[in-house]
Amino acid sequence: MLDTFLGSGTTLIESKRIGRNGVGVELLRKVANSAAKAIEQEDNPYSTRTEIIIGDSSSLDFKFELQQRKIKGVQFLIMHPPYWDIVKFSKDERDLSNAKSIDEFLNLFGKIVEATYPVLDKGRYFAVIIGDKYSGGNWVPLGFYTMQEVLKRGYSLKSIIIKNFDETKGKRNQKKLWQYRALVGGFYIFKHEYIFLFKKE
Repeated sequence: MLDTFLGSGTTLIESKRIGRNGVGVELLRKVANSAAKAIEQEDNPYSTRTEIIIGDSSSLDFKFELQQRKIKGVQFLIMHPPYWDIVKFSKDERDLSNAKSIDEFLNLFGKIVEATYPVLDKGRYFAVIIGDKYSGGNWVPLGFYTMQEVLKRGYSLKSIIIKNFDETKGKRNQKKLWQYRALVGGFYIFKHEYIFLFKKE
């Protein structure tokens, strides 16, 4: 399993729990170090292997990096990118959350899709987790834009899963406040994100 946006390390923790080897890529060293500690604390009943690569997924030579670790290929690819600029994760210009426009965001995301395509084994699956956003009072279908970026690069779409949620850390359980802001601002409160499932034919 390969995760190109490792973040807090959840996917590598889950890979240990279900007995799968995992590789995660994280742009920010501080975040990667924190993820490594969380992953290390997790039990490893299946003696699985987990690796963290600190680097920029949009320019990383994935084939080389995996070969250096004696990994021939990947059986599952997952990406959970920033939802463009909804949350700024750093001041690093390479961070997708700092993209100056939606076109720049999609271009960077597309580069990562292209860079990882060669290492995913044929017939295996690729999941993208992402939501939509508002900009200038208008709904931006960010999820479907990213879906198109993947489809343009040789994958077939197998499923769209809608993940519903009512509580998020960002809202901090302040439902009434967010309902008021939505009413005044003329927008809908997002309670979902998409899981797009693709297959490399």
